[in-house]
Formats: sequence, structure tokens, C-alpha cells
Amino acid sequence: MNLITFEHDREFVLDALREGNLDYLEPVTEAAEADFFRHILARPIMDRLVATYPTPRKKEEVPVWIYIASQMSLRLHGTASYRAFPYVIRSGGLISALGPEVGRKVVHPDSGDVSLACTGFNDKNTNGRQTPCDHDFLRKFGRDTDSGLLHAWFNREVPRALRGSKLLDAEGIYIGDASYVFVPDNERYEGSVRLLFDEHDHPVNHEEVDLKDARYQWKRCYKLVSLIHINRSLDFFFVVGARLVPGNEHECPLLYEMVEEFVEAVGRGWMRVLILDRGFIDGEAIGRLKLLHQIDTVMPLRKNMDAFIDVQALAAMKDFAWEVFPRPVATQRGQTDRPKHPTIIKREAKRQQTLAARKGLPPPPPMVPAVTLIGIVHDLSSWSSCPVPLTAVISREIDVHGQAEDWVLVTTAQDWTAAQIRSTYELRPTIEERHRQYKCFWDVMRVTSRAFSLVLAHVLFVLLTYTLLQVHLLRQRKELTRATRVQFLRRLGPTIQVVALYYQHKFCLISLPEFAEILLLLPDGEPRRKLLKKVQSLKREIYSLLANPRPS
Repeated sequence: MNLITFEHDREFVLDALREGNLDYLEPVTEAAEADFFRHILARPIMDRLVATYPTPRKKEEVPVWIYIASQMSLRLHGTASYRAFPYVIRSGGLISALGPEVGRKVVHPDSGDVSLACTGFNDKNTNGRQTPCDHDFLRKFGRDTDSGLLHAWFNREVPRALRGSKLLDAEGIYIGDASYVFVPDNERYEGSVRLLFDEHDHPVNHEEVDLKDARYQWKRCYKLVSLIHINRSLDFFFVVGARLVPGNEHECPLLYEMVEEFVEAVGRGWMRVLILDRGFIDGEAIGRLKLLHQIDTVMPLRKNMDAFIDVQALAAMKDFAWEVFPRPVATQRGQTDRPKHPTIIKREAKRQQTLAARKGLPPPPPMVPAVTLIGIVHDLSSWSSCPVPLTAVISREIDVHGQAEDWVLVTTAQDWTAAQIRSTYELRPTIEERHRQYKCFWDVMRVTSRAFSLVLAHVLFVLLTYTLLQVHLLRQRKELTRATRVQFLRRLGPTIQVVALYYQHKFCLISLPEFAEILLLLPDGEPRRKLLKKVQSLKREIYSLLANPRPS
């Protein structure tokens, strides 16, 4: 049996750390990861994904399932570098989940040294084997996989696998969206483009803005168009379709193609409601979805559209029926995206009156709570390109100052109430929090390879790992389905509190406070600069130092 030994030498590694030398560092998360892989590898969902993967190899020397599992292990650890694979395998739980036939971890009873033994899948490697497969195999396998076939595999087999495991919700609610994936400004990133963005990462026309304004920055990017399955209680978040394209390609036709692919893959009836934003406005396409597949679309209108103007005119009539739409109130201190509870508003008004009386001032005007009014218009036909009649809901948002703003939702559903249409569309903002998880906690944008096939493999396996983790948590710990990767590992794997440090095939385990203390005590000089450069290159592969996500 081939053995690669990682010698436990605390003093040697810590002395190297103080000199600015470090090969790798990793939170030890075996408990959580091993449980995840045991659950997923034992389910038919993984068998389908493996059996249908578009392998680029005519001769299978290393099984496809070890490639997929290894890719998922890297993404679960938040790393995009294939060179980190030996460290991820050693500190993670994949080997434990696969069992002794694939690999074993051995602890010497006297010295405490940890050895990792892997049998491998062929006899070509005559050197010691520390991983089930070489990290370069993973890179070359991903590089050689055809991008078109990989897109088709993900968009076809992921929804089929979820349907086969009875994980598609009967109400059939889906959300379509597009997001930018930013990469370093290197023109060698295949298929990437350089666009001008504002401070909110919205693209702008360089001819219409002042390029000297610091709010506008040129960034190199791709565009990720995704199709996500949810339910009303937000118990899960399954990515069932994805397309990665150059950043300047329009998302609208891509999304509707993905919907057609989904229906072709799983059949009619599984998708019933499609929630979209203004970027996907296409009357002909939403009419086709309704007529051919009985899919009802919910989306807002642009203010310059004839249909929007007609709904606003109808709402101005005397007999137009308005109703109050109850707005969710803020549940946390400092939360600004929701209005305050009426009781809090009443207390604040009373306090202001008391202060004014003490100062001999007239009482302040009464505080009027913000309110949302909604009204419905049936059989709207002024959207000429849409072949089916629409139901429109106009929302009038009135703030505390009495200022009103209107916006309009339309849907092809004919029998929904105004409140039902509005509440259905309000499921869409949840996608923003999940996108933030992809980008900040799952490092979907930390792409180190410049070949498009490897960029695509990184993005799709992040989405696949996230989706399968949702499957695992839905059956095991439903309350964690909205948690970030860091939160999940912290809750399920108590060893997350220990940091594994590696240098020259030696390692040690130290607590996070001890690790922080060593870093803070490093004096200014060459060791500090060396370590800072190393940590900056690894930070997304180790701990996420971001704050907890906003509540969804």
C-alpha cells in the first residue's frame, strides 16, 4: 500500500508560520462533509448524474464518480484551485465517506503522525499516493469536457435526478434570473468581456456617463443565467438550469431556452409558475409558455410600456377597487428594508410629542405609517406581442411622507387574486440573498483557470454542490437550508473551530484564537509581508471572514 505521511510537528509548523512560511491552511470539517457525502453517494440522484456525465475519455481509468465527488469536495471547501486537492482530501471527509477500499487515515499510536493511504484506480503511479486521483487529472478532465455537453448535462440531468427523488414541489414555482460573474481583468479568460459597471454592479453605457467618476469601473465578466426551483415556505433552493455566457450576451432568449429544456427533460406539469424580472420581458415567449406548457409567468412591466400606461389610467378611475396589502414589518433592530411595527411607530410618535412639550414647541405632525395599496385589472390586451390576455396588479407604495409610486405586475394566470399575484412575486427577492451566498460564501467568482471549460466546470459544480447540499439538509436538518456554507459547517461539524496548518509535509492543529494571536503578534517586516501575500492568495479557500448573511 502506498503511503504519504503528514508528520505532526507543532513547533516546526508554528516556527515556520512566524517566519512567514506556509503551504496551506484549512478548517477541519470532516464531520459535516463525511455525513453529506455518505448521504448523497447513497442516493439514486448521484447514480444518474454519474451515468450521464459527458466524459471526454474513451477509456475510463479513473471512475467518473470520483471526479464528480472530488469536484464537489473542492467546492464544499470553497476552493477553486486543483492544487489544493491533496489538502482538501486529507482534512475533509470525502475519504471517510468513501470507505477503506478507496483510502484510509492512519494515526500512529505513539507519535500521533497522520498517514493518508489511497489505493487509487490503476497501477501507473509508482510513487506514494496521497489522493484517490491526481489533482492534475481533475484539471485535465474538466478542461477536456465539452462545454456545450456540460451545459446540456446539467440542465437535463439535474432536474431529472430531482424528479426521480421526488424532490420537485407540486406547486411548481420557479425563478429565472441573471447575474454577473466577475474575473480578473485578464483578456486570456476565454469568452469573457470587459464592461463598465456602476457602484451597484449594474452595467452602464460608457458613452452616457462621466468616465472620471470613481463610481464607474471597468470589470471583466461572464453572465450566469439560472433557473431556480423553490416553494412558498422557502424550504429549499434547487438550481435546475444554468448557462454561462459572455457578459454582454442578452439573458432573455437563454432563459426561455432553458425553460424549454427543463420541460423536455422532466415533462409538462412540473413547472407551473415562472417568476421573472423586467430583463426577461418578451410577450411572445410568455404567451408560448402559457399556450404550449400551461406555465403562468409573473413579471413587472416597464413604465414606458403601453400596458403599464393603460393600467395606470384604469386605476385613476373613481370606481377602481383598491385594497390594502399587508406589508411584513421589520423584526430586527436596524432593519431598513421593511417598515417598523405599528406599535413602535406609535411609541416613537408619543416620545416626540413629550420632547416637544418639554421644549415648549408645538406637537409634531402625526406619523403616518407607510402603506401599500393594490388593485387588479383583468383581461388586459394592450401588450400587442403577447397572444394571451393578461391579469395586471398595480401596486401603489405610499411612504410616511405621503409620496406615492406605482408599479405593475402582470401574469398569464386568469383566476388569481391581486394579493396572490403580489405575494407570489415577492418570492423573487429571495434570489438576491442566494446569489450573495454563491458569490461571497461559495466563491463562485473565485476562478483561477482561464480556459472557459474550467471556468464553466467551477461555476456549475458550485451550483451542483449547493443544490445537493440543499437536498441533504432538506432530509436531515431543514432549518439549515438557508444557512451559508460556513454556517452549515460550523453547525454540523464542531471541528470547524480548529485550523490545520501545513508546511513541508508537516502539520499542526491550533484553535482559531491561537492562530489569530500569532498573526497579530507578527512584527512588520519580511515574514509579515510573505505571510500576507500567501494568505491573500488562499483566503477564499480557507475561512470566509464575511459577516453573516442578511435574513431572507
